[in-house]
Amino acid sequence: MSSPQAMNYYPKAQSSYKPPLIANENAFLGDVYSSDKVDPDKPISAGFYRLEKGTPLVYTYTYHEMKIIVEGEFDIEDETGQKVHAVPGDVFWFPKGAKITFTTNSYGLAFFTGSRAEGGA
Repeated sequence: MSSPQAMNYYPKAQSSYKPPLIANENAFLGDVYSSDKVDPDKPISAGFYRLEKGTPLVYTYTYHEMKIIVEGEFDIEDETGQKVHAVPGDVFWFPKGAKITFTTNSYGLAFFTGSRAEGGA
């Protein structure tokens, strides 16, 4: 019989967690939690992505990711030409290999879960 597993809790993460700068002058991303230490064969990581007005972020996914917009707005476009003006409550799935361009006229904050190890974005 396996031992009980404790849940993890980060109170008020949406307002208190500040993701680090990852690209340009305006793109921030940080993992809040990851399962890679307990399940290295099939890790998932979750955290926040923030983009402020400025340079667009063009990102090619090397893993599958789900994202929900929690604040602000994004304009999100894929290589097929599909473009969405994303607002709080909108949910996206980005498959491995997708090349996505993120822009905003103000700022946007999203929560993500990706099939990758911590820091693997």
